[in-house]
Order: sequence, then structure tokens, then C-alpha cells
Amino acid sequence: MSSAVVADRFRELWDEIAPIGRDARTGGYLRYALTEPERRLREWFRAQADRRGMPVTDDGNGNLFARWGDPDAPGAVLTGSHFDSVPHGGAYDGPLGVVSALLAVDELRAAGVTPARPVVVAAFVEEEGARFGVPCLGSRLLTGAIPVQRAAGLRDADGVSFAEALGDRPAGARPELLAGCSAFVELHVEQGRALVDRDAPVGVATAIWPHGRWRFNVTGEGNHAGTTRMADRRDPMLTWAFTVLAANKEARLRGAHATVGRILVEPNATNAVPSRVTGWLDARAAEPGPLAELVEAVRGKATERARRDGTEVTVTEESTTPLVGFDAELGRRLAALLDAPTLPTAAGHDAGVLAGALPTAMLFVRNPTGVSHSPAESAGDDDCAAGVTALARVLEELTCR
Repeated sequence: MSSAVVADRFRELWDEIAPIGRDARTGGYLRYALTEPERRLREWFRAQADRRGMPVTDDGNGNLFARWGDPDAPGAVLTGSHFDSVPHGGAYDGPLGVVSALLAVDELRAAGVTPARPVVVAAFVEEEGARFGVPCLGSRLLTGAIPVQRAAGLRDADGVSFAEALGDRPAGARPELLAGCSAFVELHVEQGRALVDRDAPVGVATAIWPHGRWRFNVTGEGNHAGTTRMADRRDPMLTWAFTVLAANKEARLRGAHATVGRILVEPNATNAVPSRVTGWLDARAAEPGPLAELVEAVRGKATERARRDGTEVTVTEESTTPLVGFDAELGRRLAALLDAPTLPTAAGHDAGVLAGALPTAMLFVRNPTGVSHSPAESAGDDDCAAGVTALARVLEELTCR
């Protein structure tokens, strides 16, 4: 198919899902895992697969798989991404990979390709971790990277557990499913400007930085804002404010990334000294050593400040992902096939989890703004079409050669 035809088909399919979960006020998306908007997208996925004669299975963890090709043939190539979003996130992070995978199947069929190995399109659950707190939860369960009991008991802000939202206890590791796959290729919008700077519509990932999330609970003494002398206060907000600034400084010293984008305050009243502040640190670095040093330095600074403020700090590791180097041979093969640049990423993906179980690669599609996890995230239809065509070439290479 010509690039114009692919771009038109992309826009047609994209417009079907674009309104789902979009907040009219911010323009961002509220597609939390296993909530009504994300469930609508999962039903859309099933309908699209049905139109293509691709049977859909659920692995018992909430991950959906649509299969094209001989159901008994081994060595399937897995592709796809996720539907869920961060709060008020962008349109392309996740869904682009699912839509592109379906369109890549269409392109191969239109070209008369009959794969010797099946193509399996995946829609993973809770990749962002925005609802239950652990990113890539579906792929972690599938690969056995998280215990079933822990995953089942994770709760959202309303107290609903993952098991309750799923409708059953998650199945956990499914080695027999992974054993039937020979590779995983995830297409994703780039979360940065490297492809803009290189004037390339598509790139191939080399690695994912190690990263994680740590919860800081800071407790003090709630009191009246007007009658409590400054010298008498045990204010956890002061401790937390110092911790945020320390995280920024320590990350810059190491060439790492530290982000605090979420806090909870109790009692959350304008005229009350808080009794508790809970904040989350997202930390990332190019290597494991600097990441560990960063987190430990922030922990130490918070503890030291707490002693001065008369408060207490506890730090809980909620999730960590090690340095992921994608399959080097596969990456070189795809970069040569596509004549595409290679680049690392500091963003986490299901591909980072699957890389421990399968030869894995990632394709990135150019993002003109370089902004992600925001309504400003974007990708042009022509670049998305280039991504579809690139993914189709990759799938043909891996299933027919």
C-alpha cells in the first residue's frame, strides 16, 4: 500500500478511539486500567480482531492477545502495546502500538504475505501503573516478575483491588504462552526529541534505563495554622519540600532523572499544619550504580531533615526495573532493515519486562513536540504511517524469513 493509503487508514482507525477517555477540559486522557474507558478500548480491540478473523485470548492476567496465522505453528512473533494512560496523558503513548500492529497485519495481508510463523497482537493491562501503582503489571504477571498474591492485593485510590477489578485472582506466570513466541517487537511513540534532531520518522531502541518508584511517608503533628508557633511545629511538609529539592540536586549531580509528580497531604486543609505527607519519587539513571546512589542520597537527606523537623520518614520501594539492553543482534538486524537510527530511552515499557523472556526490540515513531505523558504528546499521520510500514516490514522479516 502507498504511504498515503496507510496514512488514511491510520487516521480512520485512530479517529475511532480518539474520543474514548478524553477529558474535555484538559484534552488529556483518563484511561486507567480496567475502568470504563479502557474497557471500551479492550472491546474495540476484540471487535477489530474479529473483523480480521484473529481469535482473541486472555491470559488470565488481563492481557489480550489476537492471533493471525496457523494456530498450531510455533515461533509466533508478538507485537502490540497498551491502552491505559497516566492521568491526563497523551493520546499516543500505548494505543499507537496497538493500532499500528493491527494495521501492519492489514498491510501484510494486502501484499499477499502468508506468515510461516504467526503474528500475535497484544494489548497489555496496567502498563502505566496509574491505577494500581505498579507499572507494566500485566507483563510482569505474564513473565512471573511479580508474585500473584502481591499483584492481586494492589489497590487503587478507592480501595478496589486489582483482583476485584480483574474479576478474578490473576493467573500469574504463563511460561507456556511465552514458549510459543520467538520475539517481541513493540512500536511506541518516542518520548523525547532524538528522532526530530536526526530528521528520522522511525528509530530502533537499544536499551531502557534502570528506574523505579519509591514512596516516602513523612509523619509529624497536625495542628492549627494560626495558633501553632513556628518553633513548636513538627511539619512534615517542610521535610518533604526539602526532600524534593534534594532529589533535584542529587539527580543533576549524577546526570540522572528524579521526579516528584504525586503527593497526598493529610488533612489537606489550608489552615492546618499537615499531620502526614506521602510523596512518590520516580528515579532513573543510565546505569544501576548511579540510580542506587541517587535513591540512597535522597533517603539520607530526607532522614537528616526529618531529625531537624521533629518528623519521621519511612521509604518503601514500590517497583524497580533493572537496566534493559534489548537483543543486540535483533536490534542491528532491524536497524539495517529499516535504515533507521538507534537510540536508548529512559522510559519504561512492557518491552523492558518481556526482554527477560524473549528476544525483544522496540521501534519509535517521531514525536514533533518531544513531549509525552501530556496532552501535547503528538505524532503526524505520515510518521505514524511510516511506523506501520516499518512494523509490517519487521513482522514479515521475522515471520517469513
